[in-house]
Amino acid sequence: MGMSRSEKYVGVYLNHLANNDITYYVKFKDENGKRKTVSIGKKSNGITQTYCNSKRAEFINKINLGEDPQAKKKKKDIITFDSIAKKYFDSVEGINRDNKNSIARYELHIKPFIGHKDISLIDYKDIEKIQKAKQKTHSPKTVNHITTLAGTIFNYAIKKERMRILNPTSEINNLKIDNKRERFLNLEEIKALLDEVAVNETLNLFTRLSLSTGGRASTIMNIKKKDIDIENHTINLYDFKNGTSYKGFITDDLLPIIENLLPQLKINDYLISTYAMDTIQHKMKAILDDLFNIGLKSNDSKNRAVTHTLRHTFASQLAMNGTPIYTIQKLMNHKDINMTLRYAKLAPDNGKNEVKGLYK
Repeated sequence: MGMSRSEKYVGVYLNHLANNDITYYVKFKDENGKRKTVSIGKKSNGITQTYCNSKRAEFINKINLGEDPQAKKKKKDIITFDSIAKKYFDSVEGINRDNKNSIARYELHIKPFIGHKDISLIDYKDIEKIQKAKQKTHSPKTVNHITTLAGTIFNYAIKKERMRILNPTSEINNLKIDNKRERFLNLEEIKALLDEVAVNETLNLFTRLSLSTGGRASTIMNIKKKDIDIENHTINLYDFKNGTSYKGFITDDLLPIIENLLPQLKINDYLISTYAMDTIQHKMKAILDDLFNIGLKSNDSKNRAVTHTLRHTFASQLAMNGTPIYTIQKLMNHKDINMTLRYAKLAPDNGKNEVKGLYK
């Protein structure tokens, strides 16, 4: 059908085949000024115009450096995705206390698929394979966490290792998560939970910090002594999901617990140091299952109470107490108000009473 120029990129050409496939080529001048045409591959094999543009830039850069642009990499020069993943995890060790869980997630879900591959040759189809495989056994939210972790490692390679590659996860859409009904604890359930964790100082502190600030588990586990301002009843919080810091407040019931704890800690000590996050999650799951999840199926994500339910409880109770929705957004550190609006239906001024007596 003939070769045509790309409308998006200079030097990229498309050859439309009879079977509706496309073969991509790039054109550039070699070190002697002669025109070179190189076949990059077919669309059916995952090749894209964006990838071709990147390869052409790589060829030209090698020519400018006096290298052979088409010289094959020696085995020892190949940089595997696994080698970059290890560097990434080393770089955040001691910074993110959830690092252990991230490593486990990588080893279980990502490494078997692309860990051995040359990172520069991994494309969006490789990520799609992971996504499709994990959809069969895991929730959409978990699959999205897996994809996000892969993307984070790619970004590390690009920003910190100065690798001239594209992040293939940028071409992948997250799976839709049904958040229409969010499980939260009512006041009686909160009392039952606090009674249950009262015998364990660490779980009691974790639960009360979660209910006081609405922070995610990773946020709670990373609170240090220096983050506490007793005089103003505030806590500096870090949101690992958004990569931002924000302020939380200490409830009256939590204040004496923290006041008693602080003198025992050094300035950079974590408030919760007895358990690692996976241990906290495991112990909290057992308690929440016994209290609230009896009879519910293990995949009933809408109705089961989990550790993250404490965050939804914080926002839901604020809404039911008449807290303005924009204040809740600030306290939850939501970047998008639409994430907060799910709690608006719980507000006491939602119109229910006015409608009930409308035609009396």
